[in-house]
Amino acid sequence: MIKSMTGYGRAQEIVDGMNITVEIKSVNHRYFEFSSRLPRNYGFLDEKLKSYFSGILARGKMECNVLIENTEEPDVVIEVNHPLLSSYLKAYGEISERYGMENNIRLTDVVRIPDIFTARKQAADEEKIWNAVRAVADCAADGFINMRSAEGEKLRADVASRLDTILDLVACVEKRSPETVREYNEKLTSRLKELLNTADIDEQRVLTEAAVFADKIAVAEETVRLRSHISQMRTFLEAKEAIGKKMDFLVQEMNREANTIGSKANDVEIARNVINIKAEIEKIREQIQNIE
Repeated sequence: MIKSMTGYGRAQEIVDGMNITVEIKSVNHRYFEFSSRLPRNYGFLDEKLKSYFSGILARGKMECNVLIENTEEPDVVIEVNHPLLSSYLKAYGEISERYGMENNIRLTDVVRIPDIFTARKQAADEEKIWNAVRAVADCAADGFINMRSAEGEKLRADVASRLDTILDLVACVEKRSPETVREYNEKLTSRLKELLNTADIDEQRVLTEAAVFADKIAVAEETVRLRSHISQMRTFLEAKEAIGKKMDFLVQEMNREANTIGSKANDVEIARNVINIKAEIEKIREQIQNIE
């Protein structure tokens, strides 16, 4: 089943004491391009997320936003500067002994000592954090994939319908092409009779001219190739792997055949059908830009 490059997914869960939100969205792009917005100190997640999502999206421009809030363990650890505190207490004792003052220092006095406490950021357990983020990313990816699949089905149905239209138009061209040769033959015979003012004309010369004309306007090879491209396109529509690039190339080949038919056609009706064929091909090309 083909998938659209456009998708959106979001999930929020509490995992291992962390409130994690993962939001992903993608739009069409020629190649896979990834960017992320992460909380400070979680930059190590960028490459992991890129590798993870590259296995889900082959083509497209993806943006990933991650929010992480600790709900249990604090981010910062407060440590006591014991050597500094010991120096202060020793100094207080010396003052008390030397000057006969009561050493009545209290805890509230200690905590006012400058630099007695040191705030230190807890070392991050990167593997633990990644496992938690990946679990939430899995849930976001489920919604993302489902949306892309639904959009892809709409694209598949639209392209298939336009291929049917092109086939009908090709059939009209194939039916009309021999008629143009017959009409040319009749016009040529009538014109020669008029110019020569006689009913007796060189039938062989007429047949030769008609044959040359038929060869110049013959589009059988082009219509056969166009039908072959359409058949291949239908096969792509049922493929399970990413086929957007292949379809894009095939559309170029379809347009090439249509242009050749148009350049050969010496008939208003065929020209009109070619214009409609090219219009449908252009609409298919636009749709394919959104297919992975």
